[in-house]
Amino acid sequence: MFSAILVSVGRSAQNTRVSGVQAATPDAENGHFSPALLYAAAKLYYSEDATQAEVAAQLGTSRATVSRLLAEAKRQGIVRIEVVPPTGAEDGDLAERVAQAIGLTSVHLSLPLPAPAPGRTGVDVMGGTLAPVVARALAGAGLLPGDVLLVSSGRTVYEVAQFELTSLPGVLVVPTVGGNDQPEAWYQTNEITRLIADRVGGRPNYLFAPALPGPDLYRSLLNDPAIERIIRLWPHARAALMGVGAPPLLRSDIPQFVPTSSVSLRDSVGDVCSRFFDRDGAAVDFEGGDRLIAVELELLRHIPVGIAVAVGADKVESVIAGARGGYFNQLVTDPATALAIAERAEALPDSTPTGA
Repeated sequence: MFSAILVSVGRSAQNTRVSGVQAATPDAENGHFSPALLYAAAKLYYSEDATQAEVAAQLGTSRATVSRLLAEAKRQGIVRIEVVPPTGAEDGDLAERVAQAIGLTSVHLSLPLPAPAPGRTGVDVMGGTLAPVVARALAGAGLLPGDVLLVSSGRTVYEVAQFELTSLPGVLVVPTVGGNDQPEAWYQTNEITRLIADRVGGRPNYLFAPALPGPDLYRSLLNDPAIERIIRLWPHARAALMGVGAPPLLRSDIPQFVPTSSVSLRDSVGDVCSRFFDRDGAAVDFEGGDRLIAVELELLRHIPVGIAVAVGADKVESVIAGARGGYFNQLVTDPATALAIAERAEALPDSTPTGA
């Protein structure tokens, strides 16, 4: 893609019209050009799209002199040339910078998030801005009918699922974690699975199990054929779409099954699919976590296309740590978050992903 070139032709000090400029004099042929003549030549050539031959005919001089006139006009500042990058070029540079900084294969940047209306937050308006970029990332995953696409719960994925995505007919859409009894829709994994499947034309597969069942229920659920079928699909996933949770102890909104009083969670800076990790991307366990019905972090490392979607300053450390752990290899975010991620990651002593 080529850059655009903007040319501005400034008025000469004499403010002379092109039609009022006399033919080039012998002094002009020797390189002594008046500001009016320089302006006239520049205006004809750059503003009126005349050829150098046409400029020469109008000014009564040679094409060689016109070439010198144009060069002198640029030297004196009568003509100013600005090279403007094509739309998205700066974003492309930033995306590459983030990918290099945290070890991802690609970063997809949305437009800047719109300012929320009074009484709303950025979270309320992010879905429509992120959805087209998520659609492009999914389209690039090369999924075919029968392929497995894992989806996580969470506010970001839920908001994206309210908008049109790409067509992936016949793809099996599978939840990555069981549900819980909180009223918010973004915690209902099966609901998000249904929404995503509708948006891509895929086939939803539901997980009818709580995310963290009690010990007795956990053992019986693992023997349930319907639940066993979903769990067996996880290792065969070709792609995953997941949100990235902020540090659990700093969040005001978190699944009730997460024991925020757990000492171990103090080391956590985020989670994907309700699996927590520390600043280096290493897994962080919590009491009862061995009963969690959710895809394992180690399995996420082996999914060919792992697309994380995250925006906001509170997600910066979480995204960096998740990338270090190798739990996703692509990121969808907005330019402001991307810049914050790049600056933070470049300031760290070692940004090499641990899962690489």
